Amino acid sequence: MTEFPVQGKKLYLSSVLDLFNREVIAYSLSERPVMEMVNTMLDGAFPKLRPGDAPLLHSDQGWHYRMRSYQERFKGAWDDAEYVA
Repeated sequence: MTEFPVQGKKLYLSSVLDLFNREVIAYSLSERPVMEMVNTMLDGAFPKLRPGDAPLLHSDQGWHYRMRSYQERFKGAWDDAEYVA
């Protein structure tokens, strides 16, 4: 999650990048760093995976990524994924 100062307020971005070509696979923006925006980002990323894809998802140590609900989302969704926190 990245925080941007915009016109005296904060805007938060949660995104997934393709490390091969730097393409943004999915993203979500919010005025608050809430779990819903992370889930929205994942909802956009999961359907774009093709059979055989083996994504690597790197996150910071923010509370969003330590939540059980976040980690449960990966069970069965990205069977070949490597999760790095």
